[in-house]
Amino acid sequence: EGNPYTWWVGKANEKHYYWGGSGPGIQKCACGIERNCTDPKYYCNCDADYKQWRKDSGMLSYKEHLPVSQVVVGDLDRPGSEAKVSVGPVRCQGDRNYWNAASFVTSSSYLHFSTFQGETSADISFYFKTSALDGVFLENLGNTDFIKLELKSATEVSFSFDVGNGPVEIVVRSPNPLNDDQWHRVNAERNVKQASLQVDQLPLEVRKAPTEGHTRLELYSQLYVGAAGGQRGFLGCIRSLRMNGVTLDLEERAKVTPGVKPGCSGHCTSYGMYCANGGKCVEKYNGYSCDCSKTAYDGPFCIKDVGAFFEEGMWLRYNFHSPGTSVKDLVSRTLLSSADPEITAPDLNLNKEELSFSFSTTKSPCVLLYVSSYTPDFMAVLVNPRGNLQIRYNLGGTKEPYNIDIDHRNMANGQPHTVNVTRNGRDIVLQLDHYPPTSYSLPATSDIQFNSPKALFLGKVIEIGKIDQDIYKYSTPGFTGCLSRVQFNQIAPLKAALRPTNASSHVHIQGELVESNCGASPLTIPPMSAATDPWHLDSASAGFPYNGQAIGDGVNRNSAIIGGVIAVVIFTILCTLVFLIRYMFRHKGTYHTNEAKGAESAESADAAIMNNDPNFTETIDESKKEWLI
Repeated sequence: EGNPYTWWVGKANEKHYYWGGSGPGIQKCACGIERNCTDPKYYCNCDADYKQWRKDSGMLSYKEHLPVSQVVVGDLDRPGSEAKVSVGPVRCQGDRNYWNAASFVTSSSYLHFSTFQGETSADISFYFKTSALDGVFLENLGNTDFIKLELKSATEVSFSFDVGNGPVEIVVRSPNPLNDDQWHRVNAERNVKQASLQVDQLPLEVRKAPTEGHTRLELYSQLYVGAAGGQRGFLGCIRSLRMNGVTLDLEERAKVTPGVKPGCSGHCTSYGMYCANGGKCVEKYNGYSCDCSKTAYDGPFCIKDVGAFFEEGMWLRYNFHSPGTSVKDLVSRTLLSSADPEITAPDLNLNKEELSFSFSTTKSPCVLLYVSSYTPDFMAVLVNPRGNLQIRYNLGGTKEPYNIDIDHRNMANGQPHTVNVTRNGRDIVLQLDHYPPTSYSLPATSDIQFNSPKALFLGKVIEIGKIDQDIYKYSTPGFTGCLSRVQFNQIAPLKAALRPTNASSHVHIQGELVESNCGASPLTIPPMSAATDPWHLDSASAGFPYNGQAIGDGVNRNSAIIGGVIAVVIFTILCTLVFLIRYMFRHKGTYHTNEAKGAESAESADAAIMNNDPNFTETIDESKKEWLI
């Protein structure tokens, strides 16, 4: 059906189906690009499914998708199928001065450097970011000669110079504002033949030099970056300033210059979107970082799942209040200050909750997550005995808890599943895996406040006091499987248990918690049904011939069929009426056989089939082997 058996997962936790030597959106390997695959019908050598080892390899170089965090190899659950996978190291290269930057905080701020030596050739490039309407980037003067780059307006960058033949100005006009506080690149060049200016990917503006006249640019003053000669200076950031191949150290000079700061704030404006899953972008001296402390994720971009494997009987409890704090003290402190960082549930009443996690299990029933309280209120996510998901709320005001039952699929199938539950007052929104969100509403008589939340349980409920009877039954012997990226409002209990944080003191664990991402990746490609799976073996005929082994029962069955056909042919000679009946019956689909061509010269019908069916021959020969790199 066109769904790949094999893929890899990159930086944004997305699946990719291209391989080394290919590119994004191209579902091919290097041999598919170069058109030299083992089998020309396929775009990867390993797809040929030959008995010999085949290899696909190459470099993955699309930076936005790297690094590789996971490789999934399928089509192995059949006898004689093998694969080998190796992932090489990530290698990064670039200019260490790429982020060498300075911030100009007043219109009179400037940096000065030694005179620019660009008599016959000048090559200047840099990045800038500003919200100002205009300003001078840099300028170097001579007696009459000069060279200058400036932002003339919100949409115009100017490159002007004079080598003794009169001023020359080249202007690039942008259809969009350049003072949008985003990084823009400027590249200006001048030699004895021509001068050019380019901004970002806008068309290059070129000006030919006169055939006669002066060609040497003679400068004497210092090079000024920023304001110079009483002109309005540049307000904003400049980084990676290179002049004739030499990167000027803006940061070092800015450390000793008033009105200029080393580095550049505002990286989050341009790159904050890379902090995923609720991660907060934090400005740094010469870059940025992602603060993942308020998320259930880890890693530099908050995209690494934090999960664990739960054995039977194991459980985790996260207390919403600090250890040793009494209920009376908790209520008193909460009423005094709802901003107390130790209190997770301000005012001890929740009008809304946001819950998200992923899990995988093969056992039901079980309790995935349970939130208890100092009152009869509770919230639970369960897998019922039929393997269906159930969300259960008890907020008071009703005789029985309010249940949301998801009956359309089995969740205890060993596949990873993602659950997102959001409640705001009476309204509940549930999203399961990649299905569209579904809305529900609490009964009109139900309370809409979750009163006095006490603790969150994973795997099993160990709580003092009266517990819902179903939850008590489902909690024995406990959840077995994987839980990942669990987050309840601003709390990530698994992360608090597996990573040392300020919240770790709130966690109590029974059993050994082993970190694992086995419940992390949501299922996006459904498993093939038995009817469409070419390698599905029916339990009634589980003999899959390979490695030259005897076919056994399959041979006897084929011989019986052929003998029956011969008997029918003899019988038709004796009786025309029976022949007609058998002919009609045969085309109604009782069974139908086709003798292999060349059966007359073969020693047996089996030999004729094997000699004439290359697929059959391939099947019984040797173990098919694949090698994917």
